Amino acid sequence: MTLPSWITHTITAPDVAAETAAREHQAQLTKPAGSLGRLEQLAVAFAGFQGCVKPQLKRIKIRVFAADHGIAAQGTSLYPQEVTAQMLANFCRGGAAISVLANLLQADFCVVNLGCVGEVAAHKKLIDKTIAPSTADFSCAPAMTAEQLNAALNGGYSETNDLDIKNNQLFIGGEMGIGNTTSAAALLAALLQLSPADITGKGTGIDDATLTRKTQLISKALELHRDQLTNPAALLRCLGGFEIAALVGAYIGSAQQGVPVLVDGFISTAAAAIAVALQPTLAPWLLYAHLSNESGHKLALNKLNVQPILALDMRLGEGSGAALAAGVIAQALALHNKMATFADAGVTDAD
Repeated sequence: MTLPSWITHTITAPDVAAETAAREHQAQLTKPAGSLGRLEQLAVAFAGFQGCVKPQLKRIKIRVFAADHGIAAQGTSLYPQEVTAQMLANFCRGGAAISVLANLLQADFCVVNLGCVGEVAAHKKLIDKTIAPSTADFSCAPAMTAEQLNAALNGGYSETNDLDIKNNQLFIGGEMGIGNTTSAAALLAALLQLSPADITGKGTGIDDATLTRKTQLISKALELHRDQLTNPAALLRCLGGFEIAALVGAYIGSAQQGVPVLVDGFISTAAAAIAVALQPTLAPWLLYAHLSNESGHKLALNKLNVQPILALDMRLGEGSGAALAAGVIAQALALHNKMATFADAGVTDAD
């Protein structure tokens, strides 16, 4: 299967000299060394991203990618499939959690429709990149054709490859699609060699019987596609969703432009894991926003050896946890940039 050529384009590593200078600056601030914990690490990371000692976070781009899943026909979600299209309208009207948070961040916010069963009305906040009404039911057939996979990858990549991307200082990708926790669990089980029983959770709040059926469907799909699950692209084509593939494209495209990515929850982590498997040099450009309440998320984060910024028992998706973590990053940078040094304040430093 031939993937878009941009996937292999160079990703430059963060600026090590700027990180070193930022650490030296942190050592001069009026506080015991290390006393701001992870906030200090975030400031240093952003110094490396931006190549300067005092980085800023004023321009954030948020895209929510939405699509329906064929697996939803098997009853894996608490909500009917028409909710995907209904939530797209809610995002655009400003009524969803991510809409509220994006407004607070004064972010560049839009929703990208990659294919919904329900009709979605045109709106200035809606970008239509419809591929098909939904993916196929991956418990019976590959979720996507090769052409559909490339269209979804390109749909995400193009949102990070426009003329103004380098004006952004952070990219957040959200997702919406009834059935997508099933897809994410299948992807993580296959990629990270995890048991479906361990990685699969209750998603929108399904009961135990539905969780059992969901887990069995994932096991069935892994067996059905066993001979095709030979690489990350094949995994994504057989088990993924249009919106998950779009996140993969957006994550890689952002890093190629020198823009860091704040990964949201369980579904976004599945996309990040696939993206890093496709392009390993992406990894330093990814920050993980929060530990989701979805049961398999902690296991996935541990397997990926990454540390989330927040743990608030959230499991909403949409990019909502990432939007909250962006506020923490902004505060970390404010502390880094505006605190007095020992010399400035006339305070005696430690021996």
